[in-house]
Amino acid sequence: MIGIKRKTCIVVILIMIVNICTCSFSDDLNEGQLVIKAFASEKNEVAASVPVINAQAAIVMDANSGRILYSKNADQRKYIASTTKIMTAIVTLENGNLDDVVTISKKAASVNGSSINLREGEKLKLKELLYGLMLNSGNDAAIAIAEHIGGDVETFVDMMNEKARELNLVNTSFKTPHGLDREGHYSTANELAQMARYALRNPEFAAICKTVSINITGRSLYNTNEMLGFYPGADGVKTGYTGQAGRCLVCSATRNGQRLISVVLGCPTRTVRAESSRKILDYAFQNYKQYTLIKADDEIKKIPVIKGKEKFVTLVSNADITYPLTEEEYKSLKRIEDTPEYVNAPVNKDVNMGNITFSINGNVIAEVELKTKDDVLHKGFLDYMLEILRDWFQYMKPSKAS
Repeated sequence: MIGIKRKTCIVVILIMIVNICTCSFSDDLNEGQLVIKAFASEKNEVAASVPVINAQAAIVMDANSGRILYSKNADQRKYIASTTKIMTAIVTLENGNLDDVVTISKKAASVNGSSINLREGEKLKLKELLYGLMLNSGNDAAIAIAEHIGGDVETFVDMMNEKARELNLVNTSFKTPHGLDREGHYSTANELAQMARYALRNPEFAAICKTVSINITGRSLYNTNEMLGFYPGADGVKTGYTGQAGRCLVCSATRNGQRLISVVLGCPTRTVRAESSRKILDYAFQNYKQYTLIKADDEIKKIPVIKGKEKFVTLVSNADITYPLTEEEYKSLKRIEDTPEYVNAPVNKDVNMGNITFSINGNVIAEVELKTKDDVLHKGFLDYMLEILRDWFQYMKPSKAS
């Protein structure tokens, strides 16, 4: 009997060891650990139809135009875990000096969850802490940054919420700079994509979040974003995991000058998180291409100028317009010019005068203003006299037949 119990215990222990090993390799519990790979290396199948994914909420957004190319529960408020740190980085970059030396407090050194193992009294540059924040998802780095920039964590969180209001993120609320579960701390897939879109315009942010690994004072850092190096064009942004948020990932990928931002929230495992991101990005890249609708300074048309020294003024486009469209949408695209029939002299250069709208099935997708290319002066008395003399000489000029 004792022998049977002993054998049973051994079997149970072996099963537990196998399960622990499987979890360690397929879905690490600590977001701060190095990711080897999270999805298969086989050639991805082209996603022509809308994909089905195992995520509570998701979105794909075109970074240039902000157009939503895929959406699933994208406006539902969710726990967002360490994707919070996108806003932490934004506030830091806009309010801090990256060369500042930060002394680590006891509070920062003792925070729970993912960390870069900061020690009380240790000194690091603010830029190094940003790498620790974004690559290894260091909660200790988040607290150290918040205390340095805001004076205390509470003030820094107020700055995060103020920035959210400035960006018109109406379904976003922060309670911490690291994203550990807290009542009233939430955002949406849509607004996280908007956050990332804004942040990626900052070259420093873009450089940090696409870094796979780096050495800083006393430690080596490795990015927790499993898409980097494995998904073609992946260049950011931030992972996240808590018990209530599940596995979350904000990803950026750029191909042929087209940058897309994907967000998946509430995935059950890291592998599912990566695979869901891959599917929706593949779908968007396959089905939507960037079309140049108009270029800045394109000459659009000439408008008659009444009483002007020149008979016409040229109208040109005020900006570049590129937009992601399906092939069918591009074929049905309508362009409507709204310009005056004529203008009175004088005409100044770079004055907005009309516009062009682009629409699909009656829905306006883009609009660009038109501006005058040159100055056109008003005709004076001498101009009229010269014009009369010119016409008279032309009239008096003998014809070849005579």
